[in-house]
Amino acid sequence: MKPDAHILISGGGTGGHIFPAVSIANELRRRYPACDILFIGAENRMEMEKVPAAGYRIIGLPVSGFDRRHLLRNVKVAWRLFKSMRRAKRIVREFQPVVAIGVGGYVSGPVLKVAQRMGIPTLIQEQNSYAGVTNKLLAAKAASICVAYENMERFFPAEKIVLTGNPVRRTLLECTLSKKEARARLGLDPDVTTIFITGGSLGARTLNNSVVAALPLLAGQPVQLLWQSGKNGDASAKEALAAHPTPNVHQTAFVADMDAAYRAADLVISRAGASSISELQLLGKAAILVPSPNVAEDHQTKNAQALVERDAAVMVTDADAPHSLITTALALVADTDRLAALAANVAKMALPNADAIIVDQVERIALD
Repeated sequence: MKPDAHILISGGGTGGHIFPAVSIANELRRRYPACDILFIGAENRMEMEKVPAAGYRIIGLPVSGFDRRHLLRNVKVAWRLFKSMRRAKRIVREFQPVVAIGVGGYVSGPVLKVAQRMGIPTLIQEQNSYAGVTNKLLAAKAASICVAYENMERFFPAEKIVLTGNPVRRTLLECTLSKKEARARLGLDPDVTTIFITGGSLGARTLNNSVVAALPLLAGQPVQLLWQSGKNGDASAKEALAAHPTPNVHQTAFVADMDAAYRAADLVISRAGASSISELQLLGKAAILVPSPNVAEDHQTKNAQALVERDAAVMVTDADAPHSLITTALALVADTDRLAALAANVAKMALPNADAIIVDQVERIALD
């Protein structure tokens, strides 16, 4: 691949799509400092902020997702898709990439479709154990399909599949803090068993409600809880703690130092997004997964089940979480042998160096 090659990356909507995309871009930039990388995202979604913050250019398209509950609203969705296809065609023609990479999210559909029609080789990065509709439609003309789970030939042509894993933020892997050091950095007691519960930067209502319901139970327990309530749950979380003071519950809207948070934890409670699971695997962290019911094809449940089948995580459904999540967590941290087994089994599923392996594929298809 030429040192100044143009590379197009499309996708976004959630951090689970954006952070792997940025990791791939960082590896490309490391190998080819002069390469020109352009992101295409969806207007008004978080990639429009996160990608420039990482140092890359991004152009937004007016595309939006299909509304399964209000079918009449899809007239607007179709019009936005038509406009996005036209704009994507103009961007691709002007930028002239040697490869177009799609990391998921509904914006990757029109961009990769346009690239394929123009004869530009495309690479799909499927992060979940159950392939999304967009990626399945794009697969036939893709040059390479990078996946994070085995048995993905159920969805894609077997000869195009490369098992790579999902890229994660490199700082997570480079952190050398011990468990006690990480707890001290976060203002926690270095010697107390720690549960880290996170619903992401925006928060997860079910996880927050589960903690609030269990505050009387948590008081006096020989554990401490680091609770990332998210921006949307911050006010209600603080109100609940004011009404039920619980000194061993440490709440924050956002954990800036995720490296330390993971290192501090004996147990992690989170949703079952692909990136979160990859981080748990690479760090060897015992976890309780609460799949979000509000995602396409219910892929978070399928992600979680892939770990449960290997005794690599515990799953609690979204419906059961408010009355059983915290009791399950307390029982689990009290059983040190079970906790260690989960950590060991999830670590066996780790696929390191995903960003480097994916860029190897970019180089290969750029030369074909």
